[in-house]
Amino acid sequence: MQKLLFIYNPHAGKGRVRGKLADILNSFTRAECLVTVYPTQGPGDATRAARELAPNYDRVACCGGDGTLHEVITGLLALPRGQRPPLGDLPAGTTNDFARNLSLPKHMEDMAATAAAGVPRPCDIGKLGDQYFVYVAAFGAFTDVAYNTPQQFKNLFGHLAYVLKGVAEFANLKSYHLTVEYDGGTLEGDYLYGMVSNTISVGGLIGLPPEEVALDDGLLEAVLVKMPSGVQEFQTACRALARQEYTPESGVIGLHSSRFRITCGEPMPITLDGEYGGDFTRAEISAVNTPITIVYGK
Repeated sequence: MQKLLFIYNPHAGKGRVRGKLADILNSFTRAECLVTVYPTQGPGDATRAARELAPNYDRVACCGGDGTLHEVITGLLALPRGQRPPLGDLPAGTTNDFARNLSLPKHMEDMAATAAAGVPRPCDIGKLGDQYFVYVAAFGAFTDVAYNTPQQFKNLFGHLAYVLKGVAEFANLKSYHLTVEYDGGTLEGDYLYGMVSNTISVGGLIGLPPEEVALDDGLLEAVLVKMPSGVQEFQTACRALARQEYTPESGVIGLHSSRFRITCGEPMPITLDGEYGGDFTRAEISAVNTPITIVYGK
């Protein structure tokens, strides 16, 4: 019987995990797991729990939003490689971007069965300075929406909460003049939005085509949106993002690289997995090749 540590955020996604807890634990038990349950007590607690408790377990499962997953993986990365158990994810947040990569079943009890018995695969992790991110480092327009949207608002309106908050920010759009160095080239210009990611979806809306993204290839993907000069160029960029068709003519650029150096003439806030990561005039972002293993649905 394997020992499993289950870390969950009782407030994520309208608190829906609380009503499913019995079914989740039953699935773990049917998979022959001896389970320790740890409900997080506040920001940063999932990181501490994973760092301090995970070495004593054969597998870790986490349940919450992308922020909970980010915290658990940060805790695991604080451990030596040999002490990092495989990680299963039971997404229960508002957007659940990273879970879209994992082909997980729809129902919580089936997710739990997958987390307990599924086959782990290696996964790259992004790094900004001395901070890690699981799936995205983003900057520019709307990137503060995730961490400035109150939890109660997210719980009430779900994914629509981000859309409504983003619309409210539209009148305050600004660009940053950036120099972006990547494997094999350099770009310079005024950009409205940018992200460096290891995922097929950000915000449920943006990403590179799924066939171009591999979680374990040692590469990160970037999407950069140039500052439009008018409404027509803005609409063209929006269409390109919706269709995942990135060309110089659209004002949207897609890149693959193992590292990015982004230089800005003024402090620029960057979010890591939807949480505030700091203000930077020079950001060194790189891929850490397969430091953890994550359970896929198939």
